[in-house]
Amino acid sequence: MNKYFERLYNGIIKENPTFVLILGMCPTLAVTSSLSNAIGMGLSTTVVLAMSNFIISSLRNIIPDRVRMPAFIVIVAGFVTIVQFLLEAYFPSVNDALGIYIPLIVVNCIILGRAEAYASKNGMILSLMDGIGMGLGFTVGLSFLGFFRELIGAGKILGHSVIPDEYTIKIISLAPGAFFVLAALIAIRNKIILINNEKKQGCPGGSKNKADKDSEMCAACGRCNIENA
Repeated sequence: MNKYFERLYNGIIKENPTFVLILGMCPTLAVTSSLSNAIGMGLSTTVVLAMSNFIISSLRNIIPDRVRMPAFIVIVAGFVTIVQFLLEAYFPSVNDALGIYIPLIVVNCIILGRAEAYASKNGMILSLMDGIGMGLGFTVGLSFLGFFRELIGAGKILGHSVIPDEYTIKIISLAPGAFFVLAALIAIRNKIILINNEKKQGCPGGSKNKADKDSEMCAACGRCNIENA
């Protein structure tokens, strides 16, 4: 796999910040009451992630180790300010809806985590692609949450009525609903991954891989008992 495409795949699928790493939960749970808010927050974070990764990578050999984190925060804060000004100028309704969560991107665990774990140790283009991949993964996660919460909780998609009000579940639009929907989506994702792994390894029916013989567990998914050992 091309190393640049691999960074995109890693962020969107393999290490999705929302469904796998479980990072950035504050905006994930707070702003996903509607699909438009989710997309706005996701794309704003993507821009900040990509650009901060690129700049941090370019300065990685210049920034002294002892002031590494303060320097990262200053760089991220600069791009967050630019994004906020652009939203105020061109998308005021999105800026008003997201409110304080735009400035809070500065301390988002995803951005600081990628700056420390990847951008500070790798080249500029790879770091840029890593930021785009992680940002798009975050956007996908938020979009799924926003879609289902708006649909089930308000009966709407992007403000257009889809389900009659009497068939909606209002709690899904509230804070507890974010936890319910997130848990359900993570469970569905994990089930799909488990089924795919079983198919690749020939489960169920007992894989004959005996690497984990002592615990009598199947090496494919850690669930099936080894048969015909």
